[in-house]
Amino acid sequence: MMKNILTALALLLLAPGASAAGGPKVPLDHIETDIYDQASLQRGLQMYVNYCLGCHALQYQRFERTATDLGIPNDLFTENLIFSDHKIGDLMTTAMPAEKAKDWFGNPPPDLTLIARLRGADWLYTYLRGFYVDPARPYGVNNTVYKDVGMPHVLYELQGVQRLDCPAGADRHCTNLKLEEGTGALSAAEYDRSIYDLVNFLEYVGEPSKLQANRIGPFVLLFLVLLTVLFYMLKREYWKDVH
Repeated sequence: MMKNILTALALLLLAPGASAAGGPKVPLDHIETDIYDQASLQRGLQMYVNYCLGCHALQYQRFERTATDLGIPNDLFTENLIFSDHKIGDLMTTAMPAEKAKDWFGNPPPDLTLIARLRGADWLYTYLRGFYVDPARPYGVNNTVYKDVGMPHVLYELQGVQRLDCPAGADRHCTNLKLEEGTGALSAAEYDRSIYDLVNFLEYVGEPSKLQANRIGPFVLLFLVLLTVLFYMLKREYWKDVH
């Protein structure tokens, strides 16, 4: 338990400078996430479970907490979004053995519970749309944001074939991309929307308590204002005979 807490603190301490991980030569595409868009969070959850959870755990997030926050009944969540022997109350861990993952990928796939806080939403959005064909790499792909990426493009069937589109003599840091239309199951706009939903979900996972905190925040402030007025009236009543 203490090890997990220390790991989380270390990630948070690194967070301020992490959003620039792409470097000055890689402009990041900006998005405005909205963790109150429940439909978007539900679509993002579906994307994560279907394409990411097999390798990347969310070890600080529980299935049940996610179901409650996203307005999904527990039985419906269990039937459609839990594909392992996990129970609804379990943490969202992966069944992939760490040692085998290290052999397969060089390093075990990282936990992504705090990735949005570590990297930033813009970095994630640009990264997930930045894969391109590179025959020199072990999995046949590279990434404009994360050079020599060790992760396969698991969303390839959705996005399709994307290649670097740099003219002869272009700067070696050229990151222009061209998507071959019709090679993916989704259109470019549909894919971008799906990635937005996925990043939006990861933004929520990074701090799920924000949903509840922001919901009750106005009521807390109103209570404090009323309490201040009450204390002021009590003060005046107590001190009126003294003066």
